[in-house]
Amino acid sequence: MERRSKRTKKKQGSDTAKDKITVWPIYVMIIVALVLYILLERIRILAITLGIVTFFLIIIAIVLELISGKNEVGYKKSILEIAVAIIVVVVLWYGLKFFLATNNPIDVVPSCSMLPYLHRGDMIFLHGVSSISQIKAPIIDVTSSQMSRVLSSPDSESLSCVAYITNASGTYIRQTLAPGYKVGLIEDSNGVYRLVSKQEESGNVVQYTCGTREVKLSTGQILNEAYTTSITVNNRTIAGDRNNSIVVYGTRPGDLFYEEGDAYVVHRVYAILNDSGDYYVLTKGDNNPGLDIQYGNYPPNMSQVQGKVVGVIPYLGYLKLIISGNLVVPQGCNSTVIH
Repeated sequence: MERRSKRTKKKQGSDTAKDKITVWPIYVMIIVALVLYILLERIRILAITLGIVTFFLIIIAIVLELISGKNEVGYKKSILEIAVAIIVVVVLWYGLKFFLATNNPIDVVPSCSMLPYLHRGDMIFLHGVSSISQIKAPIIDVTSSQMSRVLSSPDSESLSCVAYITNASGTYIRQTLAPGYKVGLIEDSNGVYRLVSKQEESGNVVQYTCGTREVKLSTGQILNEAYTTSITVNNRTIAGDRNNSIVVYGTRPGDLFYEEGDAYVVHRVYAILNDSGDYYVLTKGDNNPGLDIQYGNYPPNMSQVQGKVVGVIPYLGYLKLIISGNLVVPQGCNSTVIH
């Protein structure tokens, strides 16, 4: 009897080993596909193809893990293990929310607007902001009427620094300089561009100084582009400081970024407007030629700020970009401003 029992156990063990599914090659394929996606993401068709392949490989890996778990320990134990894993993730998530004092402790950089400090695909950790003193940036006092003007008429503050040339045919603009082009402010009214003089701008709350910055293309070529070098509010002039805090803020209907599908933006604080204790942040991407407000976005108030960046893990955020379908590299990833 004892000998037969051992043979039975041996046979059962053999069946289990035979039923076990090898999943590790799928994980190798996921890693290879993800690396290729990161390396080739600027080639649109390859980025889309590799992103889709990576997504389906992840689904296949999950299904095979479930089947393998069922074959080894049965459905009940497999479901229990999944439940435990979910509980652990939830506990970790709420633990991060508690210790980092924000409802969104982890986010991903979706664009290249913060190059070279932050890259597309970086995973970032946020710490909540309960006081304006936690944000490093210069604070400028404004009156309620001034702030009301900014919020009620954002188009009047949305003046862009561009390179332009005027001839008999009209005015032509571009971002990078070319022979014969000058740098100046323009107002974009439904696709109709109009040059704005300093005298006209003098009535605005936020006034801009235009200059140039060198940008390096992915090909190695270096060009000059029109760039906002400083702003002036109530006779106080401020140039961008790359030591200022980087925040994540939620966009709102009416913002250009919102209309383009960006629910959240990761940008550096340029300055803070103080309206008798109500604070609004002027933000700018390090790799953008102008402030967010110059592109038709409302300055976010403190309730829109999700937190400030306190940590970065490179590349790990690509998984979220792929799973969420954010496969195509956005504009601006082929050049970097030289600060």
